[in-house]
Amino acid sequence: MSTEHSKRAAKFTQNVEKTTWHDATFWSVRQKRDKMAQELPEWEDLREHASEIKMHTITHLADYLDMFSKNLESRGVKVHWAKDAQEFNEIVLGILKDHNVKKMVKSKSMLTEECEMNPYLEQHGIDVVETDLGERIIQLLGQKPSHIVMPAIHLKREEVGKMFEEKGISKEIGNYDPTYLTRCARHHLRDQFMEAGAGMTGCNFGVAATGDCVVCTNEGNADMTTSMPKLHIVAMGIEKLVPDYKSLAVFQRLLCRCGTGQPTTAFTSHFRQARPGAEMHVVLVDNGRSDILADKDHWQTLKCMRCGACMNTCPVYRRSGGYSYTYFIPGPIGVNLGMLKNPQKYSDNVSACTLCLSCDNVCPSKVGPGSQIYAWRQSLERLGKANPVKKAMSNGMKYLFDRPALYTTALKFAPLVNLIPECCTHFSNWNAWGIGHTMPEFAKKSFHQLWKEGKVK
Repeated sequence: MSTEHSKRAAKFTQNVEKTTWHDATFWSVRQKRDKMAQELPEWEDLREHASEIKMHTITHLADYLDMFSKNLESRGVKVHWAKDAQEFNEIVLGILKDHNVKKMVKSKSMLTEECEMNPYLEQHGIDVVETDLGERIIQLLGQKPSHIVMPAIHLKREEVGKMFEEKGISKEIGNYDPTYLTRCARHHLRDQFMEAGAGMTGCNFGVAATGDCVVCTNEGNADMTTSMPKLHIVAMGIEKLVPDYKSLAVFQRLLCRCGTGQPTTAFTSHFRQARPGAEMHVVLVDNGRSDILADKDHWQTLKCMRCGACMNTCPVYRRSGGYSYTYFIPGPIGVNLGMLKNPQKYSDNVSACTLCLSCDNVCPSKVGPGSQIYAWRQSLERLGKANPVKKAMSNGMKYLFDRPALYTTALKFAPLVNLIPECCTHFSNWNAWGIGHTMPEFAKKSFHQLWKEGKVK
């Protein structure tokens, strides 16, 4: 009954110290989020308003996309439309080739991860340099993000420091002080900014009424990415739109408070046009989003603003790590996005959920990731992905519960399970769940029996 997720999680949890640290780190972020929420009496109203704004925007997406693109084009920005990842990558490569670019610096973008842009460009001779510190660290290590906001959070400073030593970024051997390592990274990236022929940013929000591409960062790397090279490319999913500045203000109050427990990001940059002598391109990407919009059961995932709050609170993610999931985005929202992308390939991940629905409670735009995972579980039989062992157990339980007399008889014999050796119930391959759990003893008498005997009051 083991899933790929459980196998990967078992590998992650072998390091008990790191697992405990990983769990505590994310729970502390969740607590910071709660503190931020408690300071705003209107918090739940903001969440409801954000959900309504997203619902309105998504259901009028064509109109807002038209408004957004026209506002950009009126200021000389070149707008491109990509139906899928392949087309997106080809458009970006075409822009870079037209400008004879050999090196591109970029700020954080989960869309480019989704489209696997970096390896595509590298195959065509383009040197892509991540400038977000966490992204740069995992790029140098050849890893993928383990979290959508804090991509290198699974690494300790000693691991980063040793890698910096190997790459020649750090000169003081054994100095793993975070401030020192950050300075080394800043010095290392400075030359990359100076040498790059193009800069790419993601886009947290696109303001339809004005054509603003809004990028939120804590490091200022997006501003360096756009102020040094003379070519700026924006990668933006079509669901990132909000109608106007008033709507944007709602999301800006929620995004950072939910994601990292801060009142706001250190930098919030609005890009509306190219600076004098430069050029700006915006690539609007569908890549399955229109299909999600047409899904009456799961269109709510388009309301997600990628804050990562669902991961920070998820007991499964916190204790199993980002790499235990088979889809590139981990955690509750990743489970849903993976199923929408390819349910046959990523159905394994739906088991990585306790259905505690903590993610539903913290989601700033009320996506309801936990509730949607529950809905996906109900569809596993239809998809042909239901676990046969679990299915047999469920059918057996249904058969038993539908027959009260048989159920009562079974209860009388249930205490016999107490005689089964622990090695048979806890550490065998057929009961992976039993490992690490204590088997409760069956009572010799049922509650009903005790009630009839007057022993329960």
